[in-house]
Amino acid sequence: MPLSRFHALRAYLNQVVLGQPVLTENLLIALIANGHLLVEGPPGLAKTRAVKALCDGVEGDFHRIQFTPDLLPADLTGTDIYRAQTGTFEFEAGPIFHNLILADEINRAPAKVQSALLEAMAEGQVTVGKNSYKLPPLFLVMATQNPLENEGTYPLPEAQLDRFLMHLNLDYPSAETEFEILRQSRREALSHELPQMDPIAQKDVFAARDEAMEIYLAEPLEKYLVEIVMATRQPQRYSDELAKWLDYGVSPRATISLERCARARAWLNERDFVSPEDIQAVAPNVLRHRLLLSYQAQAEGVSPDRVISHILNLVAVP
Repeated sequence: MPLSRFHALRAYLNQVVLGQPVLTENLLIALIANGHLLVEGPPGLAKTRAVKALCDGVEGDFHRIQFTPDLLPADLTGTDIYRAQTGTFEFEAGPIFHNLILADEINRAPAKVQSALLEAMAEGQVTVGKNSYKLPPLFLVMATQNPLENEGTYPLPEAQLDRFLMHLNLDYPSAETEFEILRQSRREALSHELPQMDPIAQKDVFAARDEAMEIYLAEPLEKYLVEIVMATRQPQRYSDELAKWLDYGVSPRATISLERCARARAWLNERDFVSPEDIQAVAPNVLRHRLLLSYQAQAEGVSPDRVISHILNLVAVP
């Protein structure tokens, strides 16, 4: 059964990446729910290390792309190369043709590069000239943003943000975890190697996705899930404060993402049904990047997380 293999993978990730259980759990949820992840946090929080560890634990190849202002779409997708021997053009695949992609500091790349990545994330393909090329069936993008710097950055458009299954906010580890990180760093420097595990076959990843989609979701919970989404679109029905904070609600893609993430979480926790706690646990990560707050909310310092918490308190649990 794939489940025991995923439990081993979660233990492996938590062994390699200390103090970031939220990141490791949601990497697995994104993998099972077949979606992409946007991670925001200060430098040095093991974001790259986490994706590399995931790649070590899953059969597939990994590539890190450093996004910079001078990056071109062809640097991402590849381009047609002229072969003088044959007198024809031949497509040379770019780094996007890997199973796991780390798009580091995605908001430093210009709009054309972000557009090329958007097609890859949304359609599972890239287009070069008149031809489109399919990406691997197992394809996951984890993009990072640095919240401490805004100079030389290009904010991601709402359409591209909506393509991310989840948006995680990471913070610094505790003092106790920092001690463990120091000790782990010394051990790795002396041994010159990282912990290893037998990678999960791609067919087991696809089997896990199928099993998660078969998890039972009761009709009252389906209505509860939809009510949470509708509260972002029709906030005046729920409270005057919520109506004051929101300009636009989330898209139908958010509804689908909320359901798939709740199913994946239930599956990882060895349950054959989705509970209200599953929906509530994944809601902040699924909704925070899709909400458009009003100017008044921003002026008052109201965060998307506060809005989501308020919605979860307003919508009745079945």
